[in-house]
Amino acid sequence: MEVPVQRNAEAGAAAAECGELADPAFWRQPPQARLDAFARLRALGSPVYVPEGRGRGHWALLRHADVQEASRLPKVFASAPGVTTPEPARWVRALFGDSMVNLDGADHARLRKVVQRAFTPRLLAAAEADIHAVAARIVDDVLAERPDEFVSAVSSRLPLEVICNMMGIPERYRPEIADRVNHASENIGVERGLASRLRMPGRGLRALARMQRMVAAIGRERRRNPGDDLISALVCANVDGQALGARQLGAFFSLLMVAGVETTRNAITHGLSLLTDHPGQRDLLLGDFEKYADGAVDEMIRHSTPIIQFRRTVAAEHELGGRLFRPGEKVVLYYASANRDEAVFPDPDAFDITRSPNPHLGFGGGGPHFCLGAHLARVEMKALFRELLTRPVGLRAVGLPDLAGSNFDNRVRSLRFAFDAPGDA
Repeated sequence: MEVPVQRNAEAGAAAAECGELADPAFWRQPPQARLDAFARLRALGSPVYVPEGRGRGHWALLRHADVQEASRLPKVFASAPGVTTPEPARWVRALFGDSMVNLDGADHARLRKVVQRAFTPRLLAAAEADIHAVAARIVDDVLAERPDEFVSAVSSRLPLEVICNMMGIPERYRPEIADRVNHASENIGVERGLASRLRMPGRGLRALARMQRMVAAIGRERRRNPGDDLISALVCANVDGQALGARQLGAFFSLLMVAGVETTRNAITHGLSLLTDHPGQRDLLLGDFEKYADGAVDEMIRHSTPIIQFRRTVAAEHELGGRLFRPGEKVVLYYASANRDEAVFPDPDAFDITRSPNPHLGFGGGGPHFCLGAHLARVEMKALFRELLTRPVGLRAVGLPDLAGSNFDNRVRSLRFAFDAPGDA
């Protein structure tokens, strides 16, 4: 792989100062230390080469403009063979099927079209009504039971229940699905010891396999007896005669559960922490919730950036950010850096719910892989924070979030919380 000597030397000096992006120790640093490192790397003004060992490496796209351009050129920066680090093994893809996020071109367009058509106006309207009901019920439970850990009691419950309701997952399957989601995602992007590395991949894959077998069985039943749920819409042929097969349904369900549940729960959890750390912003939101809620949700997503990065493989020669990329090279889109780009976001580290415009890349940089669930995620967050903040007894985070130290997502393992009202903590 060609590495321009001068530019790589500059990048190497910056990497030596702030820590290698490929080094797990970098992701265990405090969040602000990582953000400061991104700022120094952005200041170089061009993509940075990050060695990964054994002659491999990737080019880090750190600026908002570069990430956005690459996102909108899927024929140049391809998602196949995989967007995660490391890329999924061929046998894993053969066994579980390709997730939509790892597909390009006609294959991706065909699958996305089936999924988009399944999200009918009627289904979406029902899902939005359900979101408000679930959010109210969760906060009712919190006020009645007085738990003190936010992820398990609040932020993980909402997206899981909403997605299960929308998909039509029977109640008897839901506790196991929640457990499988945690097992499948708990160590993505997290450095582990040798024994754990040997054990955990099998545990995560078994969790995915169990989830996919469950949804395949439900899909077979819905083909015989379709209902008004999303699984029925996905497995029954639409106007083009297309539907999802068992492996496609399983891959989509795994994506929806792991990505949809994890990203939303992390954004919600970071949101509570941000409002606690910035009482002036919280007071502003409480003063006129409907006026500021949409801006607050987008600023929570920008500030926390639930998905830190996605990988791309260069498929065609292209110049971007002052460098000529060649086929076969690896590129990583660092959304966490792009969302703090001072060229786009004035005072980027500030949490400002009035920020406008706010062209964050928390749902991707546009193009065909823009997040299908962006609208529902925003509705979920707005509904839950309305319930959390406008009840007589408010909530506040206690201490710092317990972060997973992942290089893939800004995952929160746990967050303690308490009640604002005197005598209720």
